[in-house]
This record gives sequence, C-alpha cells and structure tokens, in this order.
Amino acid sequence: MSDPNQEIVFRPIGVVHSPHKESAGTPIQPVAAQDVPATVEIFPEFAAGLKDLDGFSHIHLLCHFHKSGAFKLEVTPFLDNELRGVFATRAPSRPNGIGLSIVRLERIEGTVLHVLDADFLDGTPVLDIKPFVPDFDRRENVRCGWLEGKLGRLDQVRDDGRFR
Repeated sequence: MSDPNQEIVFRPIGVVHSPHKESAGTPIQPVAAQDVPATVEIFPEFAAGLKDLDGFSHIHLLCHFHKSGAFKLEVTPFLDNELRGVFATRAPSRPNGIGLSIVRLERIEGTVLHVLDADFLDGTPVLDIKPFVPDFDRRENVRCGWLEGKLGRLDQVRDDGRFR
C-alpha cells in the first residue's frame, strides 16, 4: 500500500495565454466561453509530445489553478447558494488545484496550440494534454446531482472572485 502522505510533484509542460487576466468575470466552464480564443505555449523540451495532436478537433487541458485560494472541503459553487462538498463541484479551490477543460483545437504552430472556448486564466500552468475521443469520453444515463435544472444558466454565470 502506498503512503497516503507521499508528496507528488508535477512540472508544468506549458502555460495558457488567454484574455482572462483575473478570475472575476471569467466564464466558469468552456461551454460558457464559446469561441474565446487562447494559446497554449508548450515548453520546448515537450515539443515532441505534440506529434499527431493536430488530427484532433478537441483536447482535454489539465491545468493547475494557480490563482485559487486555500482549499475548503465545503464550498458554495457558482451555480448554487448552498454549501456543497468540493468533490461534488467544479470549484477551483481544491486540495490539489487541478482543472480540466475540453477546448477546441484550432491549429498548432510549432509549440503553440491555438484553442477556442478558453475558460482558464492567463498564465495558468498546463500539466497535461490529452485528445478528446467521443467514444472514450461519452457516457449514457448520466445524472448531474444538485446541478440538475441549473445548467441552463451556465452562460449567464461568471467567476465572481469567491475562490481567490
């Protein structure tokens, strides 16, 4: 059995350059950031890992929420007024501060990925990239818990700075 106190260290592979300079006002999910452009600069030592990525229309970006405040195990999420367990939300203040977004990959120029639907802050460290594959990522009979009935307002809700 592994040590539950073992430290895990991640090294960024790149950085996001986006129009979102501060958390307040930033869309809270990629679908609410429709057509918002950004670039993902991949550091030169990871350039070879981009081979064949240009054949995919969408990618998963795993990033570090570098601007979120200290984590709380219970939070009031953006789409609700009730205190919820952090693992039942997509709040950025998490024990490990890892964010996941599916963005559209427009093109790749050298080590720069041009993406759309960007909901990350400018300067966000990128931890990993994975191709979006519908046959891997699609699920049937999905339940959305407390979010049922609230998703219709997603495009109206923006980050209000509550997780700084």
